[in-house]
Amino acid sequence: MGPAIYIMWLRQMKRFIRSKARIFASIAQPLLFLVTFGFGFSAIFRQAGAGNYIDFLAPGIISMALVFSSVFSGIEVMWDRQFGFLKETLVAPVPRYALMLGRTLGGATVALIQGCLVLIVTILIGFRPASWAMLVPALLVMALIAVIFTAFGTAMGARLRDMQGFQLIMNFIIMPIFFLSGALFPLAGLPAVMYWIVRANPLAYGVDALRGLLINASHFGLPLDLAVLVAVAGVLLAGGAYLFKTIEV
Repeated sequence: MGPAIYIMWLRQMKRFIRSKARIFASIAQPLLFLVTFGFGFSAIFRQAGAGNYIDFLAPGIISMALVFSSVFSGIEVMWDRQFGFLKETLVAPVPRYALMLGRTLGGATVALIQGCLVLIVTILIGFRPASWAMLVPALLVMALIAVIFTAFGTAMGARLRDMQGFQLIMNFIIMPIFFLSGALFPLAGLPAVMYWIVRANPLAYGVDALRGLLINASHFGLPLDLAVLVAVAGVLLAGGAYLFKTIEV
């Protein structure tokens, strides 16, 4: 099982290294959000007495890079199915959940690298963590976010066959998840209905954990954030493994 996981992980890494366009896109879109929102609303945020908006926004933009990169792994499953590589992989004498786990770890590693690149860009633009030592636990939270959404993307890619349909469904699901995660706005003072929608969003706990570690501004509390992230990661890995086990080529 170990070699199968490593091989799938290595294949994901090779794909990423060869795709220079993907590396550029992973930085360009979050950078656009960071510059337009960060500098556009910075004065308003400061006038409201909420501090530096760049510092507030940076953890949310890092989470954005992680999420959008992670769900891309689902498209790779569909590409492999279309070109026959998936069939060759599934006939290998290894458990299918090992293949799914290798794909998930590979996709999560790629997403984590992209998240680190965005983190570096935010620091160059002006973001400063409250403590540089907190970057290490922040990386662990970033890895959890990457695993959650890579497992989700892989599960959807295993179930769907139409690439256009996959992109539409992902946009329909992922965009609300991002915008309703508190990545762009504070959670304090939200209407009750919207607040409970945000609380049901797993990404909200990832963003909150990063803010708690990087700028000491956690809303839910770090223990709850980590508990939710670990639980959701376990559920999605188990669900993704089941869907990958029943995949049809």
